[in-house]
Amino acid sequence: MYSRGSENLMDTDFWGELKNNLRKAVGEHNFTAWIAPLELDRVKDGVATLTVPTNYAGIYVERNFGDQILNEFGALRGNVRRLVFSVSKPKAAPVQISRSEAGDNAQAGVASPVAPRQSLPQSAPRHGASGGDQDMRAKLERMLQPAPLDPNSTFDSFVVGKPNELAHAAARRVARGGKPEFNPLFFYGGVGLGKTHLMHAIAWELQSANPDLNIVYLSAEQFMYRFVQALRDKKMMDFKSLFRNVDVLMVDDVQFIAGKDSTQEEFFHTFNALIEHNKQIILSGECAPNEIKNLPVRISSRLSSGLVVDLHPTDYELRLGILQSKVDTFRAKHPDLEVADGVLEFLAHRISTNVRVLEGALTRLFAFASLVGRQITMELTQDCLADVLRASDRKISIEEIQRCVAEHYNIRLSDMIGPKRVRSFARPRQIAMYLCKKMTSRSLPEIGKRFGGRDHTTVMHAVKRVDELMVQDAQIADDLELLRRALEA
Repeated sequence: MYSRGSENLMDTDFWGELKNNLRKAVGEHNFTAWIAPLELDRVKDGVATLTVPTNYAGIYVERNFGDQILNEFGALRGNVRRLVFSVSKPKAAPVQISRSEAGDNAQAGVASPVAPRQSLPQSAPRHGASGGDQDMRAKLERMLQPAPLDPNSTFDSFVVGKPNELAHAAARRVARGGKPEFNPLFFYGGVGLGKTHLMHAIAWELQSANPDLNIVYLSAEQFMYRFVQALRDKKMMDFKSLFRNVDVLMVDDVQFIAGKDSTQEEFFHTFNALIEHNKQIILSGECAPNEIKNLPVRISSRLSSGLVVDLHPTDYELRLGILQSKVDTFRAKHPDLEVADGVLEFLAHRISTNVRVLEGALTRLFAFASLVGRQITMELTQDCLADVLRASDRKISIEEIQRCVAEHYNIRLSDMIGPKRVRSFARPRQIAMYLCKKMTSRSLPEIGKRFGGRDHTTVMHAVKRVDELMVQDAQIADDLELLRRALEA
């Protein structure tokens, strides 16, 4: 162990202890990808020199872990004030593409756990070139600065349910690596259903199995931005080489390239080149390829040529499972906090449109309870999340209720709202009227009008009758609960 103030070269015990401390601080994935390759060269005049495998790795580690490394040095040695990173072997800098992150500027990104082994093309200027060429290279390097994937978006943290079961299974299969079985793999669905989570999870799994794999992960918007930059800087050959020499290409929100003629044309050629060389392509979008507006048929058909998987909106059971999983994580940090019975079920019912909003609401709830020293009760939940609950109140229409009830009782919609009074039509009609009164803000005359022009007194009778039947007939009560869940989902 080193004495404080010593300027001699470090022994392995000191550096090993420091790296073990960093492993606990940054997590296993970040440690393996970024900290493990670091070596301590020397400490002199308060400056610790660390060797890194690439220039980009040095930039990334300094930006994201520099303060933590200095803190660990400070705990074990008191005289280190600054870090310097030195590339262990002189070679061209590797390239890493990343997905843009909220809050970053247009040149930053989120994503790749891998520091790919791909070098800049031979046409790129070498050291010793003219000042203008060096400026151009520096601009290209800035354009390709790396940033990390979300360490929480792994398969272990993905909650599987019926709406995402197929997508999860397909992602798992692709994450095994090897010769592509589904190429491309295309996820589509609404916001907050898990498309990006699955793509991050695949990248983590592939990198864990093969750290040398060259993975490129970015949004379609970033692809377009880099394409425009390359055109402006006359670096199209570099651009083509960067994207056509990868092992796995992952593009999120691919619908953003639709209608951008030059960009979608280049993407099409890149796509074809990778497919021809058996390189895995993973894409995501808000809708199926053939439903993307302003996307040429030849491109949409190519995007549909592999496996296209729809992530359905979450159901009540899946939302409850997600909440329970997140609660387990919170309790590890706040073991004294208790969640009252019914709180999670209440949130799973009320916040049904977006998983991110659901998770964010629970995070806020736990943060508030821990800061003010209160237990999580139903009253606290409603007070703390009043704005979220108001925003999440979905407007259910009369037509939606009518369709849902007709499907549940296996009758035609025209029969339910029509004049026939046979019991098989009249009972579902009364239940639909009851739900319209309880779940919408429509007046009784409005509801009656939507049910074949009936009088408001008919609606009043239906509501009263269903209230009575719920007490007398358990099947009616069960049917109403199932219908209410289906409509709120």
